[in-house]
Amino acid sequence: MDTTNYPSSEPQSTQRKSDFRGLIIGILAIGLIGSVGYAIYSNNQHEQVQQTEQTQIAKITDDKTAVQKNFDNALVRLDSLTGYNNKVQGMLASRNSDIAKLKVQIRSILNKQNITVAEKKKADGLIAELNDKINSMQATVAKLTQDNQGLTQDNAQLTQDKDKLTSDLQTTSTAKDSLEKKVDIASTLNANNIMITPIQDKKNGEEKVTNRAKRVDKLKISFDVTNRIAASGSTDVYVSITGPDGKMITAPANGSGTFTSREEGDKMYTSKVPVEIESGKVKNVQFAWKQDNGFQTGEYKVEIYHNGYKIGEATKELKKGGLFS
Repeated sequence: MDTTNYPSSEPQSTQRKSDFRGLIIGILAIGLIGSVGYAIYSNNQHEQVQQTEQTQIAKITDDKTAVQKNFDNALVRLDSLTGYNNKVQGMLASRNSDIAKLKVQIRSILNKQNITVAEKKKADGLIAELNDKINSMQATVAKLTQDNQGLTQDNAQLTQDKDKLTSDLQTTSTAKDSLEKKVDIASTLNANNIMITPIQDKKNGEEKVTNRAKRVDKLKISFDVTNRIAASGSTDVYVSITGPDGKMITAPANGSGTFTSREEGDKMYTSKVPVEIESGKVKNVQFAWKQDNGFQTGEYKVEIYHNGYKIGEATKELKKGGLFS
């Protein structure tokens, strides 16, 4: 058996292996701890990212909701104008076209699931433009409404004025008719001093007054006419003679005819006598009525008419002649 005086090397080798193993374990432990820490850090970072994204999504959703609400409010205002807008389509046609285009653009953005900041900004701008056009439309409608109310009031006032003018015209016409009637009546001649003279025409051309019926050849009728307001000029006076038998004496060949009286309607006249009058002056009128079949015994009545009114009358009785008359 060999022996040596040097110490053995085995214990040193065993100690080195043990130290190496501890180092490896330490390194692995540090690595594990680092991995776990990184994992925890990474997980925290991921959660923060998720939370940020969720916040952004919520904000975008809120922004989209706000945009949608603004758009809906604008549409409500627009709908409130639709009824009246239909009445002024011609005037607001171009604005309606622009509004329709804006509505299409806004809806195209809002129909997206999520909208970007840029899209929200664009939608906000489009809605602002839409509201401006709606405001302009409201102002136009308000002015048209005010103008319409003004026209309605003006029309009511014009109607009232027309009714008053019509009433005044009727009153004026009534007054005018009344005045014309008064003037018409007032301008009618007055007849006075009516005389009926039976005349016998002598062979020598002389005229003799007689009351004997069988000797009368004609009735000479005279009267005065006057009127203070009648215009000067020519006018006609109608004379009606009624015989003792109560019948009107007429002879169409001698100018007899019919005239319209104010109280008796159509009435026959014996003779129409033209008269030249001067306003405010007395005019004496004379004419003779002669008939072929002579005159009867009895009373003759003479009625004088002017302007449809009877202005005077008189009677004359013709007597029966005596034995030697």
